[in-house]
Formats: sequence, C-alpha cells, structure tokens
Amino acid sequence: MESRLGIVLVLMLAAVSSAHGCTCATNKRTTCAPDLSGVCVCRLIGSAWVANCSTLTSKCLLMKTEMTPSKARRVPSHGFLDNDGIYDPDCTASGAFKAKQCNGTDTCWCVNSAGVRRTDKGDTKLNCSELVRTNHIFIELKHKKRSEPFVNSEVANALRYTIQNRYKLHPNYIKDIDYEYPLISINLKQNASQKSNSDVDIADVAYYFEKDVKRDSIFHSNNSFFLSVGGKPLDVEEMLIYYIDEKPPEFSMKHLTPGVIAVVVFVILSLIVGIIVLVVTRRRRTGKYKKVEIKEMGEMRRGQNL
Repeated sequence: MESRLGIVLVLMLAAVSSAHGCTCATNKRTTCAPDLSGVCVCRLIGSAWVANCSTLTSKCLLMKTEMTPSKARRVPSHGFLDNDGIYDPDCTASGAFKAKQCNGTDTCWCVNSAGVRRTDKGDTKLNCSELVRTNHIFIELKHKKRSEPFVNSEVANALRYTIQNRYKLHPNYIKDIDYEYPLISINLKQNASQKSNSDVDIADVAYYFEKDVKRDSIFHSNNSFFLSVGGKPLDVEEMLIYYIDEKPPEFSMKHLTPGVIAVVVFVILSLIVGIIVLVVTRRRRTGKYKKVEIKEMGEMRRGQNL
C-alpha cells in the first residue's frame, strides 16, 4: 500500500513540475519544482540528491533511483546480478561508487569506477583498498540485417556526432569507431590524469548510451533518441559493453564458467603432453647417439689391433 502511495506521489510531483515548465533535460528520473526564488530545482527520485541538469548524472546515483519503490515494477525479482546487473550501490558525496559494495546482509565485493564487480564475493571483512578506475570501455553493437552494409565513414561520423553532442563527451576520449558489417565497435578511453572536473565520465556515457539503445532513455521525454546513418535508421539488435580497468580484475578460478575452465584445463594438458613428448624424443635421440659412438669406438679398436 505504501509503495503505491509513493508511486502516486511521484507521478503527482512530476505532473506539477511539468506544468510549471520545470524539468531536468538530462534526467527524467527526477522530481522538479521551483524554489522560493523561482529557480528550478530537481532531485533524484527516492533521495535528496540535487541533480545537475546541465550534464550527465553519475551512474552510481542513477542505479540508486532504479532501486526506489517508484521504479520497483521495472526491476526483476532477482534484482541483484553479478557484474552488469542492478543493485543498490553505496555512493560517495560526489556521486562516485564506493570501492566496496554490499548487498545489505553479509556479502560484499569490490567494484571499479563504473560500478562493475572486479573481485569474487566475500563477507563484510573483504578489503577494497582503492577504487580502481575504468579507463577503457569497449562497446560492441550489432545492427539488424539489411540488403547492403552502411558506408564505414558514415557510421563512424554518425556515432561520433551522437556521443559528442548528446552525451557531451570530449572528442579526445573517442579513440576510434570501427564498422565491419553488421558489427560496430566503439572505443572510449579516459585516464584519470586526462579527465578534468568539467568532463563527463566515460562510464556515465556508456550507461546513458545503453539506456538509449534499449529504449529506456534517462533523458527527459522531449529529448528523443534516434540513431541514423546517411538518413537511414541504425536498428541495433545486440549490445555488449566491456570494461577495462587500470589494474587487472582479481577473480579466482571459481568465478570462471565451466566452459572457460575446460578450455584452460585443455591448454594446460596440451602443454604438459608437449613437454613429455619433447623430453622422450630427446632421450631417444641421445640413446641412439650413444649407441653409435660405442659402435664406432669398437670398430676403431679392432682396427688398431690388426
């Protein structure tokens, strides 16, 4: 009953905000209203966080809004997923992920700056000494089949324009965009030393972009999303996002899937067999050489006795 009342209240606040023309262009998951001086103030749904509507909201704070009662109907019953799933994160005062995340009971894990788990799960004693930065994000898109491929340069230009203008990412952080029908790869790289306070984070850009592609845009409804190449729609049917950190993840073998483990075991066994074959072959060859040397020595001795 309480959750229903919460949803109704949020909808009423949103309606009042829209009526006053007070909305957050970069985040529809907010409730906005003019303050006493008439300035439009927008707060994230379910919290007291004030949104900066001139830029992207951090991924950590966006994930928190998805876990509020007003969004509960959109979250699956198994809400908590390992890596790229939904969980209720702990955020710092600046909106960044805390290095250590827990599920509210006794299970904790370490995350990178994109909020992606980079260690095995442990108990509350788990030590996450630092928040490792995600400095490289690789996005792979697959578009629907069409009679002929797009022009490579047009694909790169269209996506580069979208990322720069819609998500306000500086072009220096868009390293390359490759197209090989029907796959598109986007490489975003941003080291901590390069990023200024005014720069959006590549993790936030990737999250906004993912939501746009999946038709669950975070932007306000009047900021519609449409991808096109050369005036023709780019219909994306699959999307994968890979996160590369400044330091390698710390997963143990138990984190690997059975298929990956089987491959690793096969490679190790192949190496062992190869070493055994090499050793046996060398021994056989050494034995033959010794036999030949003994035979030659015998013949030389017989020749001396004649």
